[in-house]
Amino acid sequence: MALLGTLLKKGIRLRESLEQEYSNPLELQKLELKKLLILAKDTEFGKKYQFDLILKEFKKPNNDFYRAFNSLIPIYNYEKIYNEWWYRLKAGEKNITWPGEIRYFALTSGTSGASSKYIPISKEMVKAIRKTGVRQILSLSKYDLPDSLFTKGILMLGGSTDLEFNGTYFSGDLSGITAGRLPIWFQRFYKPGKQISKNKNWGDKLEQIVEMAPKWDIGIIVGVPAWLQILLEKIIERYALNSIHDIWPNLQIFVHGGVSFEPYKRGFEKLLSQPLIYMETYLASEGFLAFQALPDRRSMRLVLNNGIFYEFVPFNDENFDENGEFKEKAQILKIDEVEEGVDYAILISTCSGAWRYQIGDVIRFESVEENEIIITGRTKHFLSLCGEHLSMDNMNRAIELVSEEMKLNIREFTVLGLPDGSLFRHQWFVGTEDKVDQNQLMEKIDQYLKDLNDDYITERKHALKRVSCRVIAPSLFYEWMRIHGKEGGQNKFPRVLKGDKMNDWLDFLKSNGVKL
Repeated sequence: MALLGTLLKKGIRLRESLEQEYSNPLELQKLELKKLLILAKDTEFGKKYQFDLILKEFKKPNNDFYRAFNSLIPIYNYEKIYNEWWYRLKAGEKNITWPGEIRYFALTSGTSGASSKYIPISKEMVKAIRKTGVRQILSLSKYDLPDSLFTKGILMLGGSTDLEFNGTYFSGDLSGITAGRLPIWFQRFYKPGKQISKNKNWGDKLEQIVEMAPKWDIGIIVGVPAWLQILLEKIIERYALNSIHDIWPNLQIFVHGGVSFEPYKRGFEKLLSQPLIYMETYLASEGFLAFQALPDRRSMRLVLNNGIFYEFVPFNDENFDENGEFKEKAQILKIDEVEEGVDYAILISTCSGAWRYQIGDVIRFESVEENEIIITGRTKHFLSLCGEHLSMDNMNRAIELVSEEMKLNIREFTVLGLPDGSLFRHQWFVGTEDKVDQNQLMEKIDQYLKDLNDDYITERKHALKRVSCRVIAPSLFYEWMRIHGKEGGQNKFPRVLKGDKMNDWLDFLKSNGVKL
């Protein structure tokens, strides 16, 4: 078991994972917040918001530490923290929101805003991401896997490791930043290797991987489902294979994240001749928040003791407006106050100098006792034009169900909310190469959404009386992303388009001859 053996020889143990399994979640989070505050107390942010004063409250009983933290530090979204603080990091200033100088910035996929965001990545964050990644690898010991798997290659399909440098800082895809700093012991397993990973041209990179594919013995693949599916299809086509297992017979695990895998699953599994183990990760540009720790579970374990402090805001009309923005006096909870089955938007404070930061994701606890969560959507990627409260989780599930029922390979989809006279309508765009009647497809999706969402079925009788679907070529989704510099890596197509991005998408479709 070369990989696990190497980890153990390097002194990496299950201690931290076991600590989380058997410790009180609030105590773990309290300790994590204390560490963050101590490290950042002498930064300009720490001085302004009196971190020294907050730290004194940790000596008192009950939850005085959190009351001080909550009352003294404001909530930040990206625009607010960037305009007040992070722009100074990009200028090379030190000790602003985190000790020292920030040399790396992760460019987000830009699915929420109009352009990419620059997320600071500290040395401590790179170490934290690496440590959580090792934890997930060690969790493989809980699976029934042959020893030989741990001698095979790991193909990580991410962004370029050849980062942009402007004389002050490096910027690029988070996967490119972290892959370029892999420990030496891991590089013997890592594919596609340093040279190919540097390639900034996504099309060329895929071709290089296809060319090298017969020379590798891959056991684990890691990446965003859409891009990995494209790669596997290219390999199968190039070498006239029946399945990817004809060239990689030892492929057994797919580690994915960034987007729900379920809508892709049917099409993806057509490329296999034997089942894979699917493992989900929650690796955002802001940090590695959770990973699938146990077999046969849909949920992931929230990491409570590795550089991130969490706060949870119930995602409801009392706390958020129709645009997904926080309302004043929103209810904010600690880890010990959450409940199962409730959707929460997340605030995080991290070892990269994000403080009470709105990450934009919405999660739900499947098990409070085991800190097991699922991602249900994003605060901006939901539709509630008239109270239908349609989440990404609803949409993904409906597409998954209709794909199974109609035997369709649906590669991508997105939904727009539009005015319809004095009422409203939903416009779906579904990417598939299979022949299908658009009206029948929409009827099926609509029915599944009614089964999944009581608010949706109510509004379909009133203000949301019309829904429509346009089936288009999957290549249009990928071309739109390419035009916007979002091809490959961790980039994914937004499930809901609003504002300028919605208008840009509609203009793009018209220019490509799609009748709307």
